[in-house]
Amino acid sequence: MNWVTRVRNAIPFIAKRETAETLWHKCKGCEAMIFLKEFEENQSVCPKCDHHGRIGPATRFAALFDDDSYNVLPPPVVGEDPLKFKDTKKYTDRIKAARLATGETDAMISAKGEIDGQTVVVSVQDFAFMGGSMGMAVGEAFVDAVKAAIKAKCPFIIFTASGGARMQEGILSLMQMPRMTVARSMLRDAGLPYIVVLTDPTSGGVMASYALLGDIHIAEPGATLAFTGRRVIEQTIREKLPEGFQTSEYLLDHGMLDMVTHRHDLRGVLSQLVGYLAPEKKAA
Repeated sequence: MNWVTRVRNAIPFIAKRETAETLWHKCKGCEAMIFLKEFEENQSVCPKCDHHGRIGPATRFAALFDDDSYNVLPPPVVGEDPLKFKDTKKYTDRIKAARLATGETDAMISAKGEIDGQTVVVSVQDFAFMGGSMGMAVGEAFVDAVKAAIKAKCPFIIFTASGGARMQEGILSLMQMPRMTVARSMLRDAGLPYIVVLTDPTSGGVMASYALLGDIHIAEPGATLAFTGRRVIEQTIREKLPEGFQTSEYLLDHGMLDMVTHRHDLRGVLSQLVGYLAPEKKAA
């Protein structure tokens, strides 16, 4: 990219030209070139091979909630960069870059709304925000969403997508695991359903904590679900692992999931589950 192009792209009032990168999407499943608009209108599911692409909170909320029925919960206020961490970049610079790229405050966004007239609180992890990593802001957002569900006496649904704990916050990120486990217990004590939808990818400390503590566990097709990478496990146990052992389908076959549900069917399935698990709220 030359100097003129960089300057031109930096000026907001000059319209950017449409290029192959902005018009087409290359499927990561079958490598087919798909018209980007068609891909997005299909909820980022490949129309050729059914590969489920990653989507963020705004897209997820729009597909899940009744029209104009939801309100995004206020983002939590936490201390940023508690360890004054720096590697090749300052942690504060990485946060700023992630916020600029996604338009979100951190890796978990929550909203309260209705699915077929049934009130629910939904949290969505955004893998585009620093790999959906679990730090203090994610932990606080989870706790706040649980409290909102308890206050509204409604089910809590979470869509997980994470590479694990956020290394830039050290032990403070790992401390979110017991905090969120306690919050999950609060839901149980209140007699409210906790439904987990695992999306690609869900791994690390997230997979080892609140992602597998639900009353119901659903996963999108073909999602990578694991505590750690295949190579690390094989080197540790010195055995060759079967193909696809960290996919949604494998975990379903081995009893770790209740169902694998296509993205297009998720809204209907969740509506049905909420109706089963919280019938008194629906009747009200």
